[in-house]
Amino acid sequence: MDLQDIKKLARKLRITTLKMIHRGRSSHIGSNFSICEIMAVLYGSVLRLTPQTINEPDRDRFILSKGHAAAVYYAVLAEMGFFPKEWLNEFYIDGGRLAGHATKGVPGIEFSSGALGHGLSVGVGMALAGKIKSAPYRVFVVLSDGECNEGSIWEAAMLGAHHRLSNLVAIVDYNKIQALGFTDEIVTLEPFADKWRAFGWSVREVDGHDVSQLIDNFSNCPFEEDRPSCLIAHTIKGKGVSFMENELLWHYRNPQNEEFDKALAELEES
Repeated sequence: MDLQDIKKLARKLRITTLKMIHRGRSSHIGSNFSICEIMAVLYGSVLRLTPQTINEPDRDRFILSKGHAAAVYYAVLAEMGFFPKEWLNEFYIDGGRLAGHATKGVPGIEFSSGALGHGLSVGVGMALAGKIKSAPYRVFVVLSDGECNEGSIWEAAMLGAHHRLSNLVAIVDYNKIQALGFTDEIVTLEPFADKWRAFGWSVREVDGHDVSQLIDNFSNCPFEEDRPSCLIAHTIKGKGVSFMENELLWHYRNPQNEEFDKALAELEES
C-alpha cells in the first residue's frame, strides 16, 4: 500500500471498530483507536504475512500483547482478507467467532492475549527460535504502556537483549492512560526510553499517528545490529473522536445512542 492507502485504511479501521464495539456492547474503544495507524502500517506496509502464507515457517510473526484491543486487530485482518468481513458482526456476541480478546484459532492470529504482560515473552521465544534456525522472519509485538508496569515485560526485555534478538521489534502504545488513571498517576514510566536502553535495546520515539514516521522507522529495523528494537509510539487514547481523546472514561465505556452517532459522524467526516 502507498501512504494515502494506509491513511485511508487507518480511518476505515476506526469506523469499523466503532461499529463492532457498539454492536457488541464491549469496551476498550480508546485503546483500539490509539493503535489504528500502527496496525494499518504494519499490515499495509511492513509485515511479510498474507492469508496465503499464514502457515509458512518463514512468515513474519505479530503479537498484540495488549489483547483487549482485539477489535481493531480483527478489523485489519478482515480488511487484508484473512477471513470474511461478515465475521466482524459476531464480535463479542455470545457464540460468535470473535472473542473480546485476541484469540488464536482466528485466521492470522498467532497468540491468544489479553492477560497483560505475556506477549513480549512469547515474542522473545519466537525470535530466539528464529535466530537458532537462521530463519528470516521477524517478530513484532505491540504493548500497552500500562502493561509495562509488569515485571514480566522487563524480564523479557532483559532476555531479548542478552540473546541479541535483532529480529524482534517491540512497539509500545504510549497513550499515557491505563484502566484506572493516567500512567504517571498509577506508576510513572519515565524516563521510559532510557529504561529500554538500559536493558540493552535500541530505542526510537515516534508520533504513533504519523504514518510517514511509522513507515520510516519500521523500514530501518533493526535500529542497531545485534540489538532488539523498541519503538515508543506516542499516541492519543481515543484518537479520532473529539470527545473520546485523552479521556479515561473511554477505556471501558461503550458508545451508544447519541454518543455512537456523534462519533460515527466525526469519523466519516475526517
